[in-house]
Amino acid sequence: MKSYAKVNIFLKITGTRDNYHEIASRFVLVNKIFDSIDFIESSSSIFTIDGNFECSTKQNTIYKAYKELSNEFPSVEEFFMSHKVKVEKNIPTSAGLGGGSSNAATFLLMTNEELNLGLSKNELADIGLKVGADVPFFIYGYNSANVRGIGEIVEAYDENILDLELITTDIKCDTAKVFKTFRNDFFCVTPLDEIEQLFEIDSEDLLQKLKPVEANDLYESAIFLCPTLKDLAKEELFLSGSGSTFFKMINI
Repeated sequence: MKSYAKVNIFLKITGTRDNYHEIASRFVLVNKIFDSIDFIESSSSIFTIDGNFECSTKQNTIYKAYKELSNEFPSVEEFFMSHKVKVEKNIPTSAGLGGGSSNAATFLLMTNEELNLGLSKNELADIGLKVGADVPFFIYGYNSANVRGIGEIVEAYDENILDLELITTDIKCDTAKVFKTFRNDFFCVTPLDEIEQLFEIDSEDLLQKLKPVEANDLYESAIFLCPTLKDLAKEELFLSGSGSTFFKMINI
């Protein structure tokens, strides 16, 4: 099953909730870049992920999703004693494209269907939120959505699918560190009336109306933390999430 990437057309911080940042953002699915996930028959005494990852199994979002599901459904643990998860990775890591969250969501959807768990998308999204803030968006499978809170409120946005060019890099932006830098050095809260206006404008118009630094509250934090991004930053390029991927509409 394909596990797609996403970009943030805009990303605004609206407040804090404990250790989390509340956001308002337009998420857009990018179907030209994706990982592929399969369940392969393979006997093992432990949960196994076969793929080119830069983290240990227990740090992997797929494993975290597995643990959340298996805590509620013993059949999940039993199934993965006779199957392994095979992942063909194409989405760069630590790139603001949501690859880990997409993988977790795809795993939850596949397991729910394979084992007939009968969970609704709302229930899967609740489980996914325990794994990562972006997971619910990928659970619902919208091409475009307005996302609020810490990622738990996902509202479909009806618009034409954008043709986007992604400029990926080898630079790794640590999401937690970018948010921490934002809170310590760049903290600001976008007024709610401004947020509502952004939610009403389609993504194509937003990319023509906003400057990259205006669109993403994490833009300055990411470049401060990863100064080599300055070499790639151009007036027409927008930064997705906490970085390091830049993007633009192809017809701009």
